[in-house]
Formats: sequence, C-alpha cells, structure tokens
Amino acid sequence: MTNTLNGNRTIETVLAAGAARTLRPTARKKTTRQRTAAVAWYIGVVLISIITIAPLVWTISTSLKPASEILSGALNLIPANPTLENYLQVFEEVPFGRYFVNSLVLGIGGAATNIFFGALGGYALAKLRFRGRTAVFAVFLSSLMIPGIITMIPSFLILRSIPFAGGNDVFGQGGLGLINTYWAVIIPGAAGAFAVFFMKQFFETLPDELGEAARIDGASEFRIFAIIYFPLAKAGLAVLGIISFQAGWNNFLWPLIVLNSQDMMTVQVGLASFVNNYETAYGPLMAGTVVASLPVLLVFLFAQRYIIEGVAHVGSK
Repeated sequence: MTNTLNGNRTIETVLAAGAARTLRPTARKKTTRQRTAAVAWYIGVVLISIITIAPLVWTISTSLKPASEILSGALNLIPANPTLENYLQVFEEVPFGRYFVNSLVLGIGGAATNIFFGALGGYALAKLRFRGRTAVFAVFLSSLMIPGIITMIPSFLILRSIPFAGGNDVFGQGGLGLINTYWAVIIPGAAGAFAVFFMKQFFETLPDELGEAARIDGASEFRIFAIIYFPLAKAGLAVLGIISFQAGWNNFLWPLIVLNSQDMMTVQVGLASFVNNYETAYGPLMAGTVVASLPVLLVFLFAQRYIIEGVAHVGSK
C-alpha cells in the first residue's frame, strides 16, 4: 500500500515537472536580421554620443592649451602642455565675476517669476471655469508661434516709457525707464506663454476633487492653489524652473539690447568681448565657456530627480 502511494506521488511529481518544463517559454535564437539591426542600433548610438560629446571635450581641451598650441594643434584633444592661464585671464581681463553675478540674478529671477506666475496662469486655465477660458488659452498658444525678434522693438519702447522709472515723468518721457536694469530682462518673460501652457498641462493631471472639497470647507481660490495644488506640482515646477533658468542664463540678444552698461552685462555678452574684428582669444573664450556652463550643469544634476518624476507623472495620466 505504501509503495503504491509512493509510486503514485513519484509519477505525479514527474508529470508536474514535465508540464512545467513544457509551459516554460523557450528562448528564441535571434535571427541574422535581428542581430544586424541590434549591431546597427548600437553603432548609431555610439556615433551620436561621440558627435554630441566631442564639442564639449574639444572646448575643455582648448581651454587648457596655451595660445601657441591652440593654433598649431587645434584638433589634438589631449593638451601637450596643459595650463590654467586661460582661466586666470578670463577673470583678469574682464570683470567676469560681475558678469557671473548678473547672469545668476537674471536666471534665478526669471525662473522664480515663471514658476509663480506660470503656475498661477496654468492653474486658472486648468481648474477654474470662466467665460473666455478657451480663447485666452488660444491666445497664449498663438503667442508661442510669434518669433521673439518681432516683439523686441515694442518691448524696448514699452520698457523705456514706464512712468516714474529711470527719470521718466508721468507720461513716460525724459528718461530711460527700466532700460539698463535687471527688470528690463525679467519683466518681459515673467509670465511666459510656455510656462503657462506647461503648468496648465501639469495641473490637469491632478484630481479636481481636492479643490472641490476645499471649496466646500470655505477655502479661498488662492488658498486652494497655494496650499493644495502648488505643493503637489513640485515635479512640474522643478522642470519649469530648470528650463527657465537655462533660458535666462543663455540669453544673449535681449540683454545685449537693454543692458548698455558694462556693470550690467551678462556672462554670454561678456564672452563676446574675447572676439573682435582682428583676432579671437580662443583660450580665454573656451575657458569662459566652460565656466559659464557649470551653473546649468549643476542645476540639472541636483534637479534631475524631479525631471524624471515630472515625466513619469505626466506619462501616467
């Protein structure tokens, strides 16, 4: 009796193992076409990576070369006689430290205003129901299609004609208005159309029930925005802040137009001082470029977690 039971159990075990082996998916061998496609994909990725990284590597390499080596061995990626003279020259020949501070003020100020006003506008278009909401949003979208060069002259005239600013009278005449001040760069982009559009799309992913419950409890609309929705949108706000800071830091043409004093110049405008009609100081120019790239790189490294969260949040809508 016992042997029979043991035999039956043995048979059941063997059958179960065979069934499991049968159900287990077998690994298919890749065909020649699939292998060729995989190899081509890896080769393409490597080539694109090299093309993307090569200019940065060349810039860093050139910034460490003396002037004689830059002209004789421009394509050599490893400096034969590395030196930090170019970096010292950047801060000695021009007030690069002052330019750096100006760019930081404009970059942080532009990011802060875009985060606040962009979040306000995006919240209003995403969560509030009012007449003309669709038309307002359409105007914002259409403004994204207008080249910035077209609005530069009107923006300049408006900033110069601000009443009681920069020596102007009540009619905005007699002075420079906000020209040659930080506000001349910050105000025109304080509530950018892209910031409003970006935050509207993000706020639409958040549930409406949170705001409705707060309204039932008697909370004001701004309190609902500030206490409930604003903290929940930190991932989107971080992404917007990085984009706004990078745009403000790299801005060249508009600061060149509205900031006419050397003490107000930005890093990007200051780099142009190493290029003139007769020669280009490649060493200091490349060194200044490397220094100018560090703040954006550091901001991205510290905030990349929020970028990933924002993409994952929007993607899970």
